[in-house]
Amino acid sequence: MVDIARSPAVAKKKKIKRAAMATSALVVIILITIGVSRLKPAAPSVDRAAVWVDTVKRGPMLRLVRGSGTLVPEDIRWINTNTQGRVERILLRPGAEVKPDTVILELSNPQLRQSVMDAQLAHASALANYTNRKTELERALLDQQSQVAQIETQYNNSKLNLEAQEELLKDGLVSELNVKQIRSATADLKNRLAIAQQQFEMTKNGIKSQLAPQQAEVDQRLAQYQLRVQELDDLKVKAGMAGVLSQVPVEEGQQVGPGTNLARVADPTRLKAEVRIAETQTKDIRIGQIAEVDTRNGIIPGRVIRIDPASTGGTVGVDISLEGELPPGARPDLSVDGTITLEKLPDVIKVGRPAFGQENSTVMLFKLDGDTGEAHRVQVRLGRTSVNEIEILEGLQPGDQVILSDMSAQDAYDRIRLN
Repeated sequence: MVDIARSPAVAKKKKIKRAAMATSALVVIILITIGVSRLKPAAPSVDRAAVWVDTVKRGPMLRLVRGSGTLVPEDIRWINTNTQGRVERILLRPGAEVKPDTVILELSNPQLRQSVMDAQLAHASALANYTNRKTELERALLDQQSQVAQIETQYNNSKLNLEAQEELLKDGLVSELNVKQIRSATADLKNRLAIAQQQFEMTKNGIKSQLAPQQAEVDQRLAQYQLRVQELDDLKVKAGMAGVLSQVPVEEGQQVGPGTNLARVADPTRLKAEVRIAETQTKDIRIGQIAEVDTRNGIIPGRVIRIDPASTGGTVGVDISLEGELPPGARPDLSVDGTITLEKLPDVIKVGRPAFGQENSTVMLFKLDGDTGEAHRVQVRLGRTSVNEIEILEGLQPGDQVILSDMSAQDAYDRIRLN
């Protein structure tokens, strides 16, 4: 084989062609790089079934707050003891129906029985002293009454004698001196009678005051005796009201002191709901507002009757009276949910409550972009809240669809794609 020599022109032409191709390839690579750099980063994908999407609406909104709690009796009576004693017998256990005079348990106190006898004897002694003193005063009064009667008789006789002597004096049968003596004696008897009658009245009226110390002693001893008898009777602990026995926090053989709670009785026919509301939701709750209580076996209408003045553990206690008939199974300590109506807003833009976002705050939500399957983040200003809805002040319009689920995992993105 014989090699054919190439001309210099052909070699030069090939070199130029190769340089042009390399330059073109470089330009294409640069253009592609610039184009790619200007593209938006791919949006992360989110499963549509895993998020909660709601549509913004316009219309009335009922502002509600909700809390959990229990049913409790309105009428509760704790029964305690005023004396020390030992629990001898417990006759009834919680759940038993009782009446006011139903005996729940019995206590024993031998010292109290002795004190009842001592108090009875002291009262009898005081009563005897009073009777003796009264007899003495009445005897003295009778003696004075007898003296008054004697003086009155002497006065009447002297007055009759004076009248007779004055008649004889007119006929000159007696001396005037004799008549004057009789007249003086009659006047003296009259004065003595008046004084004796006055002394009798004073003595009669003074009997009550003279008997007052003895009467006070009798009353005091009687009160002490009655108190001891009552304490002895209280050893039989009675319900004091009609209802159901709910607690007996003592055991047989236990020693109890004054003031110890022995039993609790409640009226199961009059119940109220005690619910706990988050303290951030209680600023608009007022006495008298309409409420509903869900017993899981029926809903009972009611009204707010009391609000705790202080919060505990981030919640505030609210009492709701029950105004409807109790459903079957409603009993004290039953767990319930209470819903309170704060107000009715006639025309607002609203949406379901998002996972994050409090009343009168600004949040970022993902709004769906039509049919593109994407959602971008928008700023939304929230207004008043309800249990399941919240008012929209800015950022959304009726018909917009937004994601209300917790999207904190996508905080780094301004848009997402829903699959």
